[in-house]
Amino acid sequence: MLSGSCVSLLNLVSHDDYQVSNVMTVTPEFEIAHANNDRSNSGSDDVVSNSSSERRIIVANQLPIRASRDAETKKWTFEFDSDSLVLQLKDGFPSDTEVLYVGSLNADVEFSEQDDVVQTLLEKFRCVPTFIPTEVQNLFYHGFCKHYLWPIFHYMLPLSPSHGVRFELSQWLAYVLANKIFADKVTEVINPDEDYVWVHDYHLMILPTFLRKRFHRVKLGFFLHGPFPSSEIYRTIPVRDYILRAFLNCDLVGFHTFDYARHFLSCCSRMLGLDYESKRGYIGLDYYGRTVTIKILPVGIHMGQLESVLSLSETAKRVKELKEEYEGKIVILGVDDMDLFKGISLKFLAMGQLLEVHHDLRGRVVLVQILNPARSSGKDIQDVEDETKAIAMEINEKYGEPGYQPIVVINGPVSTPEKAAYYAIAECCVVNCVRDGMNLVPYTYTVCRQARVAFDKGLGLEDEVVRPQHSVIIVSEFIGCSPSLSGAIRVNPWNIDDVSVAMTSAIKMSEAEKHLRHEKHFKYISSHDVAYWARSFDQDLERACREHYRKRCWGVGFGLGFRIVALDPTFRKLSMQKIVSAYTQTQNRLILLDYDGTMMPQAAIDKTPSSKVISVLNYLCNDPNNIVFIVSGRDKDCLSKWFSPCEKLGLSAEHGYFTRWSRDSPWGTCGLYKDFDWKNIAEPVMAHYTEATDGSFIEQKESAMVWHHQEADPHFGSSQAKELLDHLESVLANEPVVVKRGQHIVEVKPQGVNKGIVVENLISTMRKEGKSPDFLLCIGDDRSDEDMFESIASSVSNPALPTISQVFACTVGQKPSMAKYYLDDTSEVINLLEGLTTASAATRI
Repeated sequence: MLSGSCVSLLNLVSHDDYQVSNVMTVTPEFEIAHANNDRSNSGSDDVVSNSSSERRIIVANQLPIRASRDAETKKWTFEFDSDSLVLQLKDGFPSDTEVLYVGSLNADVEFSEQDDVVQTLLEKFRCVPTFIPTEVQNLFYHGFCKHYLWPIFHYMLPLSPSHGVRFELSQWLAYVLANKIFADKVTEVINPDEDYVWVHDYHLMILPTFLRKRFHRVKLGFFLHGPFPSSEIYRTIPVRDYILRAFLNCDLVGFHTFDYARHFLSCCSRMLGLDYESKRGYIGLDYYGRTVTIKILPVGIHMGQLESVLSLSETAKRVKELKEEYEGKIVILGVDDMDLFKGISLKFLAMGQLLEVHHDLRGRVVLVQILNPARSSGKDIQDVEDETKAIAMEINEKYGEPGYQPIVVINGPVSTPEKAAYYAIAECCVVNCVRDGMNLVPYTYTVCRQARVAFDKGLGLEDEVVRPQHSVIIVSEFIGCSPSLSGAIRVNPWNIDDVSVAMTSAIKMSEAEKHLRHEKHFKYISSHDVAYWARSFDQDLERACREHYRKRCWGVGFGLGFRIVALDPTFRKLSMQKIVSAYTQTQNRLILLDYDGTMMPQAAIDKTPSSKVISVLNYLCNDPNNIVFIVSGRDKDCLSKWFSPCEKLGLSAEHGYFTRWSRDSPWGTCGLYKDFDWKNIAEPVMAHYTEATDGSFIEQKESAMVWHHQEADPHFGSSQAKELLDHLESVLANEPVVVKRGQHIVEVKPQGVNKGIVVENLISTMRKEGKSPDFLLCIGDDRSDEDMFESIASSVSNPALPTISQVFACTVGQKPSMAKYYLDDTSEVINLLEGLTTASAATRI
């Protein structure tokens, strides 16, 4: 039962605010202005530092601080946690960079003490603590994070109440509230014009939306330290779109491996309809005019810190003790958290299989398993712990003997020097996770084995012949570090025989091969440490933010659906007032309109123009000062049928191959040679891809052929379109045609046919007839319409041609375009045309 105070806090994030729906209502607490540029670059009045030096704000669930309370004085004492990754990454920043940390303390601080703790942490450690109420913290961290998100991101679906925790609204609201608390703390200290903000891990996945809402040009990066699941898993999350859009509110999003990034990009494509591009080695997603860069780079370890631990006398002493304890034994080491996904029981079963098959290794091989404490609690953790103990006990009873235990389980916490000592004496390290984000255990193991010479000196062996450093790593295929460990033995952890064989290979491997594998790993690990990772991410974040002040920004959307629209300063919405004013002051008007996606929504099943569209077009055509054309890629028979009620409407079909000036005038062609023998080559190729791609079809036109794949699987359809494009370009290389890829299509059409030629011909004809246009309105929505916009821009800038005083090139949707104006959707296009009809009526009076 939640307390009254907890319920009050959760009410700040009400069910109505963040319900799972397409349109969300919001309270004033979370209201977001549609076009508010005033706050976008404003900072808080309570900024920690006004220094002009660069500053990085590192935001993570936990601060890199160890907190303890003195038993006698009851006062809090704090120290940096040198093992914390967010502390270690500071080494990758320039030396003059100020680093500020925002996160929670791993301690319960009374409300009356919080002000003193805040002041101490800020002054002495440059840390800003977030104090989350206990009940909210339990729902946020132990509920939504650890028992819902963590399993799903590791590919485990809650198929039944006994198999994971299902989505609960109260936990989600607590997650939102906790993220908002973090955002409030960042807001208190940020200088949005100067600071770079780096958010870490899945606990804070919607924090970017809160920050982007408050500071439209905030320089914001996010790194996910765990796996990102495939779209088939991720799409089961009820709030999936809100999380994806929060990622996209960042400037840079980082993943450990390409697989994780690929899954994220797949989700963006399948659920949000976004495609990515790769330019000069960078992957970018265009999101409402902003480019969200995707970074792929696995994290490393802190070499300096680990080497300092290895140089400690207590480490060398412990190495000596362990050498004596396991003298004559081959030590295989495992170091894992007590977690559902670490595959510990599978590792133990593989060890049992090894001993069952290889009698000669009984009494000689020991698997030492260090178990770090679980990061959360619950029945799933207890079940794993019970199973692990039972299997270890069974194997020890079956194969053990006096003075020998095949499996030695060490329950943590274990100190860093102690772990280093175990790493140093182990001949082999086994990381058998069934799913893990990165896992730096193999990296640490390799560096500790590299330090064996120093330990030999500590053991008094410096005068003996020193063996070259060597190590063997057995690593699961399903963890993030696997791709970077090219010398490791990769295994499927679910295949117990496979893991057992790998253990045997490691034991019996020659010294020379062990050395070669070790050298390969150490070279990579030592050069790709945590400083390298942080420096690379930081540099890419700076690069990703360079365009911030070159674009105009608007905030649109409500609640967690908020996003920024970033446009070129010259690219603006076409206002009714401006175009009506120009319309009423001109006499020779040319109006060019695309159809699909401009006059008719792309998603519409019935593409027949409505009576409203027909009425608007007729009204415009009846004005003697207007020439109105539909310029479409559709065939002439279709357009003739649809627009037969429009007597004076001009039509240009198949991208301008056919044109007529009115319903009763004949169709003319663009004058190109009418040889369509190339269709005999193209049709069989398209037919092959249609048969192989479910949901695709071929559209036959008189002058062109189009392969459509909008109903196919997005990824497969896109992949097939690329292959088809290459195939057609190859077989039609000597034909007078061009092969182009458009929105869900691949089209083959004669050379010299495009909508830009239509514009040139229409303007030229009007000028020859002494009616040089002084008003030009052109509206379109896709790539083919960009040819019209480009042609208009060329005509306007050509000093040899008569000036068109009023030009309005307008695209549908806010996106990069040659047009200078935009309208949001087809309904706004119709509304604009209706406004012009009203203006026409007024001018006739």
